[in-house]
Amino acid sequence: MSLPFAILEAIVGGENLLRSPEELYCYSFDASKMRSAPEGVVFPANAEQISAIVKLANEHRFALYPRGAGSGMVGACIPKGGLVLVTNRLKSILEIDGDNMIAVVEPGVITADFQEAVSKQGLFYPPDPASLAFSTMGGNVAMCSGGPRAVKYGVTRDYLLGLEVVLPTGELIRTGTRTMKGVVGYDLTRLMVGSEGTLGIFTRLVVRLLPAPQSVRTLTAGFEKLECAVNAVCQTLKARIIPSTMELMDQATICAVENHLHIGLPTLAEAMVLIEVDGPDAVLDEEVTRIEEICRGQGAIMTRKARSEEERKRLWLARRSISPALGRIRSGKINEDVTVPRTKVPELIRSIGSLAKKHELVIVCFGHAGDGNIHTNIMLDRKNEGERTRAGRAVEELFSIVLGLGGTISGEHGVGMAKSPFIEREVGSEGLEAMRRIKKALDPLNIMNPGKMFVADRTFIEGDFT
Repeated sequence: MSLPFAILEAIVGGENLLRSPEELYCYSFDASKMRSAPEGVVFPANAEQISAIVKLANEHRFALYPRGAGSGMVGACIPKGGLVLVTNRLKSILEIDGDNMIAVVEPGVITADFQEAVSKQGLFYPPDPASLAFSTMGGNVAMCSGGPRAVKYGVTRDYLLGLEVVLPTGELIRTGTRTMKGVVGYDLTRLMVGSEGTLGIFTRLVVRLLPAPQSVRTLTAGFEKLECAVNAVCQTLKARIIPSTMELMDQATICAVENHLHIGLPTLAEAMVLIEVDGPDAVLDEEVTRIEEICRGQGAIMTRKARSEEERKRLWLARRSISPALGRIRSGKINEDVTVPRTKVPELIRSIGSLAKKHELVIVCFGHAGDGNIHTNIMLDRKNEGERTRAGRAVEELFSIVLGLGGTISGEHGVGMAKSPFIEREVGSEGLEAMRRIKKALDPLNIMNPGKMFVADRTFIEGDFT
């Protein structure tokens, strides 16, 4: 069925409706590299317009695909025909309440812009996905984004108090509260977090804030053995020190970054850890000295503390340069964000090394050591069919390894299309069926972002994506 363009234009105006192939192409993909074109793209200005569009979709039986910045890694906003609904016109910070330390924002607000706005009032919004410079607050909620600071501060769901959301049948509801406590009825706010656009479209977010940390201290440490690096992470936490960041790079990552930057990284080390603490000045110098002692006690072959903001930026340079450095190894990659209990990280990475040898692949590991979230990058030439096939087999085996270690196949990227064939392995058939019943109850016509998370629509998952 073709879209009712005349009615859509009456709702949002002609300038906010795209139909040409060139314009539609720009909304046919996300960071997953999968691609499939919509029939139209619409840019509503407010909740009322979104509600009208959703009701129209139910009446005319066309699919809706909510979209933020398109920065997701698993194809969660990829359309298959239908109408892409972009929320970037809803981009206002409506309120920052410093006394109660909450804020109200629209979903199209860029995460970094919001962080900067609250920091000017001495406040702090901790969630820090790698895409924060261009990803949106609504997209972060839809995917329950994480980031390096999760080890101390948690992830997006830990800062969401309430929502205004248009349900898949068009009703506008409000969930949650503006308070730290609230236990009236089902927790619909938590249900919506991480729902990947399958249960509704957010039009307003109520988030909690923290006082901004007074200061930050940063150090790096290189370890001859991977197990020593993870032991240092665990011993730091046991010492009642909770760093804001604990980032790990394996030897393949260290070598890739050193080949890219030539900054003297310890390429003989099996692992390097970047650790950052924040809080009052009075305690940070003591904490960072204690962390350095722990690292050396666990066999660190080098440590380096930042003594200025400029030195801190230099220490972070290696971590922030991983993506461009990996581009020198292969033209493409499959980036899996698996997560295991942090004590299992060495076993995970060594198992990944065995996978790489078995399938004749280059696999690079780095990520958030403090919470066990390891980004596993399978490097490949996408034009090489044999390499793509071997990579696909390696992904399936990786997920089996992770689940066997008591982990999860996705720590922060979500499910989307990329991981939907594997979701039942983790949640079980009964758990998956419970999710399907929730979806059907809220979206009886399967209007909202169909083909995501659930494996029922195999044709969508196995379509001709390039």
